[in-house]
Amino acid sequence: MKYFNFHTHQFTNQSDILELVNQYPKDFDEAIPYYSIGIHPWYIDENRLEIDLKIIEEKLQTQNCLAIGECGLDKRIEIPFDFQVSVFEKQLILAEKYKKPVVIHCVAAYQEVAAIKKRMNISVPMIIHGFAKNNQVAEQLIKEGFYLSFGKYLLKNPDLKTVFINVPNDRFFLETDTIEETIKEVYELASKYKKLSVKELEEVISSNIMEVFKYEL
Repeated sequence: MKYFNFHTHQFTNQSDILELVNQYPKDFDEAIPYYSIGIHPWYIDENRLEIDLKIIEEKLQTQNCLAIGECGLDKRIEIPFDFQVSVFEKQLILAEKYKKPVVIHCVAAYQEVAAIKKRMNISVPMIIHGFAKNNQVAEQLIKEGFYLSFGKYLLKNPDLKTVFINVPNDRFFLETDTIEETIKEVYELASKYKKLSVKELEEVISSNIMEVFKYEL
């Protein structure tokens, strides 16, 4: 395998790509080889909460489940923020229990996510997916121990170039999330920005996979 897609909602089943496919408890697909599983803040269902957490805990104990998530906080939705925090924290407890990295969805709540990480003394890697903020936010998150994953906004927003260049090579991943563009296109742009060959970029990300997921690409 050459490419690692840190976060995608679509399994393309290509031999040269390791895809970390996002799964939801109620729609779990056994056929997907490697996945993350979690309760996205958009889809919190109070009536299903205990069932969903039980499914997540069960899957976290399998080898094919590489991470928990995406989960996190979103201030632009109607679900009460305190309830989002409660559901997020329940998932972080599971992440710590089973030593799985966390794929984080975060909208307008970076300070809160960082504060929860600190208060709960989370030791597993936490990765902000779909990062699109400025240098200041990126630097603060990295200082607080987070990893950042880039994809859609790297392709669509040229202003993100400087932010991405400044992120240390041992602290980022690349993804497609829900976009039509391929992970290979994301790698090509990222390698250009970082002034690395695609091969060198593959090696950088392989090293990060080993560090975060204890998985050898």
